[in-house]
Amino acid sequence: MGRMTGERAEGVVRAAVVYDGRLLLVPEKDGWGLPSGTPQPAETSQATAARVVYELTGYLVDGTEALDQGDAGGGTSVLCRLLTESPSGGGRLTPDRLRWASAEETAGIPLPAPVRHYLHGHTPPI
Repeated sequence: MGRMTGERAEGVVRAAVVYDGRLLLVPEKDGWGLPSGTPQPAETSQATAARVVYELTGYLVDGTEALDQGDAGGGTSVLCRLLTESPSGGGRLTPDRLRWASAEETAGIPLPAPVRHYLHGHTPPI
């Protein structure tokens, strides 16, 4: 096992939580976006993504895969798998303020390119 020296996250980590072909979105100042936040010291991007999603939404997720390092916004997008079907209630946002959107419904939302690419490759066409 090599040391994970290059694994520390930098910049903003965006969590792409996909469940049943839908993407979890949270309200942003000008619409909808991915749950995102900045890493704590020595935290991997996967760990940051899982923590941010839980803090915002109460959903337990597993940060499974960094889709890319350093997207245009200087951050990382992490693909997350939902571990619980319903939120714990500990999130800052109540469930009625969250949105599960199909790939088609995200058309007008500025998603990072790797997330958009993943969605189009992994969601069934209508």
